[in-house]
Amino acid sequence: MIKLTPAERSALRAEAHGLKPIVMIGESGLSNNIYKEIELGLDAHGLIKVRVFGDDREARVAMYEAICAKTGAAPVQHIGKLLVLYRPKVEAEKSRTAAKGGLREVTIVKASASGTKKPSVTKVLLKGNERVTAGGNIKRAKARQKSTKKTVLG
Repeated sequence: MIKLTPAERSALRAEAHGLKPIVMIGESGLSNNIYKEIELGLDAHGLIKVRVFGDDREARVAMYEAICAKTGAAPVQHIGKLLVLYRPKVEAEKSRTAAKGGLREVTIVKASASGTKKPSVTKVLLKGNERVTAGGNIKRAKARQKSTKKTVLG
């Protein structure tokens, strides 16, 4: 479980203020599906709110501690029936390869010329220096222009 300093916890509470709960826990309590949804939310967002529909405060606190222990998340705040959890985001596999300059897969959707047929969908692998234009064409990045003034002075 992650330990947060009071300053970090305060900043996370402020950030979570505008969030809406993404997981709702009903009468059935904590199930494997609930844990799976919490895991997905933490991986995608890092900071999530969970709403517990139940009037027993001790049961909510027990759920809060069980969720934090099983998911490895840090408890940020528990107000009434809302639980706020934090765990640093997990980087997606595709973004890691893109950051290293590897190939990345892009889906290009082009509308038909007449507008009555279905749009064509193609998946393309792009290199690090390539981009897709608004028209759906692939272009390479141009070499950066160098100043003539700097070469004359230097």
